[in-house]
Amino acid sequence: MLNGRNGMDRRRFLKIGASAAAVPLAGGSMAAQAFGMSPLDALAASAANDRVLVVVRLDGGNDGLNTVLPLDQYANLAKARANILIPEAKAVKLTAATGLHPALGGFAKLYADGKLQIIQSVGYPSHNQSHFRSTDIWFSASEYNQILSTGWLGRYLETVYPGYPDGFPSKDFPDPPAIQIGSSLYTLLQGENVPMGMAVANATSIYSLVPAGFDTAPKTPAGHELTFIRQMFTETQKYGESIKKALAAAANKSALYPATGNTLSDQLKGVARLIAGGMQTKIYVVTLRGFDTHANQVLAADVATGAHALLLTKLNDAIVAFQDDLRLLGLENRVIGMTMSEFGRRILSNASLGTDHGTSAPLFVWGDPVAGGILGTNPVIPATVTVKDNVPMQYDYRSVYSSILKDWLGVTGADLTKVLLKDFPALPIVGTPILQRASNPSGADLEQNFPNPFREATTLRYRVDAGERVRLRVFDSRGGLVRVVVDGFHAAGSYARTLEAGALRPGIYFCRLEIGGRTWQRPMEVMR
Repeated sequence: MLNGRNGMDRRRFLKIGASAAAVPLAGGSMAAQAFGMSPLDALAASAANDRVLVVVRLDGGNDGLNTVLPLDQYANLAKARANILIPEAKAVKLTAATGLHPALGGFAKLYADGKLQIIQSVGYPSHNQSHFRSTDIWFSASEYNQILSTGWLGRYLETVYPGYPDGFPSKDFPDPPAIQIGSSLYTLLQGENVPMGMAVANATSIYSLVPAGFDTAPKTPAGHELTFIRQMFTETQKYGESIKKALAAAANKSALYPATGNTLSDQLKGVARLIAGGMQTKIYVVTLRGFDTHANQVLAADVATGAHALLLTKLNDAIVAFQDDLRLLGLENRVIGMTMSEFGRRILSNASLGTDHGTSAPLFVWGDPVAGGILGTNPVIPATVTVKDNVPMQYDYRSVYSSILKDWLGVTGADLTKVLLKDFPALPIVGTPILQRASNPSGADLEQNFPNPFREATTLRYRVDAGERVRLRVFDSRGGLVRVVVDGFHAAGSYARTLEAGALRPGIYFCRLEIGGRTWQRPMEVMR
């Protein structure tokens, strides 16, 4: 697109050219973006103004069933993945029904302290098992068949910093709204017109970008565009200065960070230092790569070791050290973190001691303000598993986003709808610990359908404890929505609905009841 005949459109330049500029660093380079922020008076007065979200991307698709072990499904799981399944005796037990991979001992301690929440079977309907497309869906908060060029965090930051990028950085807002540790920005942070963050290859050092004495350019259309680009670099240089000041103002205090060999730990170490140094940046994004474990996920001699165990060890050690650092720095009430991965792995293992692309998987949220515990139930593992079987979705990933945006970052009303494009039920992620709540205080429940299996029709029975919106839906084994049975307001009471098999093909389906932020799910089988 051209601005007139000869000028580059500035919005297009900011959108496609922001990751092209590089800042020299000690030990690496930084893809630099230009930023600007307009003060938002309501935000400045908000108690949530200093809250920070850290996103940890598990790149490649994490095997959720070997990460959070459904011990109550162990017999069927052992049939499906005998060559890779963690021995039950080595699992770190959280409850009688649920355990963690032995590499996650530190996570178990966070869980016991009420600082870790496990959200079971997070995914989206009609799951795409391509790395690229599924990652794009998670980054953009889009439907499976919807292509967006913006990210959900980019859209969020646009609601916080309107008028971007003109006139900023400023005296009152000297810092970038988001920082990603890495060589280039993810779509996650892309706004409608400009990237809403800057990528830093090394969070512990930064140099100036633009030398002095560059501000002469020809008085031509190309010269004007050159001046504009140089202006962007100048603003980036100013952000570099604020980062240097933050790094100089603080030092890490935790002795738990691994000395070498843990790239995630190195990234989080820098993030803690930037927050402690006074950065007003609200979003940090870090990455741990290597989760595409098609082969040699485990070692045959000891399945509790191998590539996946090493990755989970890095995840465990980095987050435990980071949380300890936040405590020692007096920041533990200001920061929460969450993991995301483009998909889980299949229930059935393969012959190469690995797992192939799947659908839903558990998601971790951690931090002092988090409602610790387990949200949802263990995935049900069929007695006979085929290569097509996957972990069915319990929670739409956008419900996780919605909850964090609303209850942690203070986004409400039209802004929340603008960020996520539609409404999603909130989950109890921030606030009163789940472990302190009665699991079913009022009797709301979804009973097992009868008959089951069924051929022509079956009856779905459920109970509602108060006047609330109720959704009763049916999903296939890949998480695809196949039937909406109920979606509307219910008074307290017991209800029954008939589900006609109709065009449903033979196979396993899942009936899901959602009331507020609570979910119940039952498997059922259609026969012919």
